[in-house]
Amino acid sequence: MDGTNQQRRRGDTRQRIQDVALELFADQGYEKTSLREIAERLDVTKAALYYHFKTKEEILVSLFEDLTRPIEDLIEWGRQQPHTLATKQEIVRRYSEALAGAAPLFRFMQENQATVRELRIGEVFKERMLRLRDILIDPDAELIDKVRCVSAMFTLHAGMFVLQDVEGDPEDKRKAVLEVATDLVTQAHQGA
Repeated sequence: MDGTNQQRRRGDTRQRIQDVALELFADQGYEKTSLREIAERLDVTKAALYYHFKTKEEILVSLFEDLTRPIEDLIEWGRQQPHTLATKQEIVRRYSEALAGAAPLFRFMQENQATVRELRIGEVFKERMLRLRDILIDPDAELIDKVRCVSAMFTLHAGMFVLQDVEGDPEDKRKAVLEVATDLVTQAHQGA
């Protein structure tokens, strides 16, 4: 087997471990999930699991890093753009997509806030949110417009959780939440 196929197979195993771990963490909680349970669900030995991850925290951190990479990329992109309404609207649109792509992780983070606070991912996520906020907000904006920009971010977050039990197509709900968040950023920019 060539190196590329071997690396791909290893990557697939890593992905499977992450997927199963996140499912177990979400179902029964991070604290109540053991590495043994993850290995059993995957039908692999603990040694095979240890090859990829030594601890549950390593699994969770790797999930966080992989699933939030689009947010980090968005922040870097946003920093290089002009501070225009079109840029802000694009940031909100891309952020909505990034949240949708990482929905299981964000649901886990919402339902396990104490664990997230104890682990370094909580601090990293908070720092990213502050950096994203700083890109959306005009430094000389009125307080109400700063609140609108921050509210746009939280509208996207809340939409993931509050609307999940509301009937309707998930994509339609995401688009409705995105429209409200975009309206908030647009209104804030017009106030600048």
